[in-house]
Amino acid sequence: MALTLIDIAHLLVTRGKEQYGGEAVSQLEHALQCAHLAELAGETPQTVAAALLHDIGHLLAPECRTADNAGRDGLHQYVALPFLRGLLPPAVLEPIRLHVDAKRYLCTMENGYWNALSPASKHSLELQGGAYSVEQAVHFASQPFAQEAIRLRRYDDAAKVAGRETPAFEHFMRTLATVTARHALASQSTAAEPA
Repeated sequence: MALTLIDIAHLLVTRGKEQYGGEAVSQLEHALQCAHLAELAGETPQTVAAALLHDIGHLLAPECRTADNAGRDGLHQYVALPFLRGLLPPAVLEPIRLHVDAKRYLCTMENGYWNALSPASKHSLELQGGAYSVEQAVHFASQPFAQEAIRLRRYDDAAKVAGRETPAFEHFMRTLATVTARHALASQSTAAEPA
């Protein structure tokens, strides 16, 4: 079942009140901070939307809400994709799918990255498979939208500050609505083209 914008808003406002893992912010605060950081950096509306929704898998599946599911990763980066696929373009979906792999990539390719991670993020990294080998990191970087996922990862890492001011939730829902409307128009145009 595909989610609608109303479903997404309801999910973020209700379940988003829960604490974000072992961090000092709620899921909604984390999402808003991440989207705000992406917007401040001049990202496209699609990347801002990905930043807003990158952890929505935690809210969709109860087993994805905590980093430690009896010692297993909840694979939250994949959980949301079937629910969002009809609504959003690959420019949103792929950075969501790749944002955990981007952490694994950065741990290998950037000195000091692992040391700067929060304790909760270090713990989840171990459950997610740990740092990539150099070969895996090179493969990751060659994928479409890998660079957007790396930037999203940096916003994700920085979006854990208690009390940080962000634009209102409605501001980012307007961005999301714009992205979904453009995707719907593009999909209709493609479907209407003669074969």
